Amino acid sequence: MRPELLSPAGSPEALRAAVQNGADAVYLGWGTFNARQGAKNFSDAEFADALLYCHERGVRVFLTLNTLVTDRELPRALDTAAAAARLGVDAVLVQDWGLFLLLRQMLPDLPVHASTQMSAFTAGAAKLLAADGCERVVLARECSAADTAAICAACPAEIEIFAHGALCMCYSGQCEMSALIGGRSGNRGRCAQPCRLPYAAVGGKKGNPYPLSLKDNCMAASLEEAAEMGVSCLKLEGRMKRPEYVAVVTRIYDRLLSEGRGPTAAEAAELEAAFSRSGFTDGYWQGHTGKDMFGTRPAGAADPRELFEAAKAAYEKGDMRTVGVDLSCTVAAGVPCTLTAADRDGHAVTVTGPVPEAARTRALTGADLEARLRKTGGTAYRCETVVTAVDEGLSLSASAVNGLRRDALAALTAARTAPPARRLLPQPPAPEDTCSAAEPALTVSVARRDQLTEDLLSLGPARVYVPLEVLADMDALPAGRTEWCAALPRVWRDRDEETLRSWLERAKSLGVTGALLGNIGHVPLTEGLGLTRYGDFGLNVFNSRSLEYLRRKGLQGACVSFELRFSQIRDLAKCLPAEAIVYGRLPLMITEHDLTAGGVTALRDRTGAEFPLLSAFGRRTEIQNSRPLWLADRTDWRRLGLAHARLRFTTETAAECVRVFRDYLTGAAPEGTFTRGLYERGVE
Repeated sequence: MRPELLSPAGSPEALRAAVQNGADAVYLGWGTFNARQGAKNFSDAEFADALLYCHERGVRVFLTLNTLVTDRELPRALDTAAAAARLGVDAVLVQDWGLFLLLRQMLPDLPVHASTQMSAFTAGAAKLLAADGCERVVLARECSAADTAAICAACPAEIEIFAHGALCMCYSGQCEMSALIGGRSGNRGRCAQPCRLPYAAVGGKKGNPYPLSLKDNCMAASLEEAAEMGVSCLKLEGRMKRPEYVAVVTRIYDRLLSEGRGPTAAEAAELEAAFSRSGFTDGYWQGHTGKDMFGTRPAGAADPRELFEAAKAAYEKGDMRTVGVDLSCTVAAGVPCTLTAADRDGHAVTVTGPVPEAARTRALTGADLEARLRKTGGTAYRCETVVTAVDEGLSLSASAVNGLRRDALAALTAARTAPPARRLLPQPPAPEDTCSAAEPALTVSVARRDQLTEDLLSLGPARVYVPLEVLADMDALPAGRTEWCAALPRVWRDRDEETLRSWLERAKSLGVTGALLGNIGHVPLTEGLGLTRYGDFGLNVFNSRSLEYLRRKGLQGACVSFELRFSQIRDLAKCLPAEAIVYGRLPLMITEHDLTAGGVTALRDRTGAEFPLLSAFGRRTEIQNSRPLWLADRTDWRRLGLAHARLRFTTETAAECVRVFRDYLTGAAPEGTFTRGLYERGVE
């Protein structure tokens, strides 16, 4: 079965380009809650017109509501979804857990797709989202063919993957680089793409000056493989691209899918000419990483004028995408003529016209009538078959036949574009703030075994988070009265889960009683182990309803997003005990690539700022901010209702960990360079 071809529509013109060139569906932004705020997007009138234009031609429309939303923004996001549902949108893409929960409760008939911003890359995550009402799950771009096949086999929901277009260096939904460096959040649709800038390697050999800039993805040679494993939808990235780009890429992928083949040399050249960064890569799909995946696009690179001009001229004619119809017309003496129009999707309409008159000269024949009915030029339809039944000796004017045809096609359009009936249920009561605390207790997270010292533990951290892979190499926990928690790897694969569960069982035998979950796939992974489970920053808790969603998943607490302002954290209805990071180098990226190869310890940007690199589970890399967050000398974070406040130790020595903890107990002023984070300035 052919997968759905999903094309980007960053503007009304790009939408027409996609539809005319063979897209089965388009995704677009309407309103302020979509992950491409830099695209032109759609006004209210344009959005309504887009639905009519697409549905008339048999193309589905998906609305992107895939950003994090605050408590104050949730009502507007819900209003947007409800309005889109009334207009007949086919699905909404969602990232935010609170919005997801409310959509399932209030708009149960509106299909919801789990955005790639939810960071789903395991079968467990996909099955959980399906059980919660997601019709489709968009997988992380980093998933290989083997990963995808396993998820398709295990998950009852549809699986969507990215087939072509830009690749982010970081797992989608986990990137904080743009937010922390410039205040423009990728989780809010404002990414400034600092990953495309040059960085120098620190501590190793000089290498690629653009170590965070990946080539564009191209799966044109693997479409049949994806279809055979059960992938339901192939997404083309590019809502920020020109309509001509959308036209060229959609046309080629539609042809490849229709003909069940890979690209010719000429088609591959057109794809590269339309847009590329030093060529393409399919490294993730093939299950490998490496230097051949990286590339840049020269500044001022020219668009392919002739290719784009030809593409524009073709889609502007508007006749490349038509719907086949079967017409059946009866012209009988003494009764109004009738015309039935039926498409191949199950819609059929019948309209009536005038009573035919007796012919004075030449009588109407079936062939004459058919020829007139077939004149569907300028519409979205083409005649497949025409059946006529004409009594002898009758006359029906050309204008009457034309009017009959127009009325029938208009009625068919109305049937094809009619919005489905959908319920809008009352909003459930807001969660109660039952877990606010007068002042937070300090917790610590460590990155290495040597940071766990008796001196640190003697200071009395309420909870200690230790990477699970570190715990796996420990024979005993250090002495100290605290709650020990295993911090699960932020990224893993299905094939790792048996090992991770065995490590958790061993950690329990050492005295670990809790687990820190940074991904929704951790929920099924930790089921039945008897551990107290807490949510980490990777779950992007941005509003009170997200806390409620995680409480329903069995979590006993959660770390809120460090993109929130203090005032927004204060106003959260804390139906779970809430935690915030108040010290440490905040993580900018988690990437599939091993950036530490060759002894590289950090990346240096053009200003001289150095961003430390930490190895992560599976030979991945986590990039840290250049400056640590420091709030010890502030008191406002102590009055937000937080139950816990975390000191996040990454590159610190054991002695520095102890000093920082003491400074937070005494309220000491910072030393050296530091940042206050986003707690005051917030993000766009």
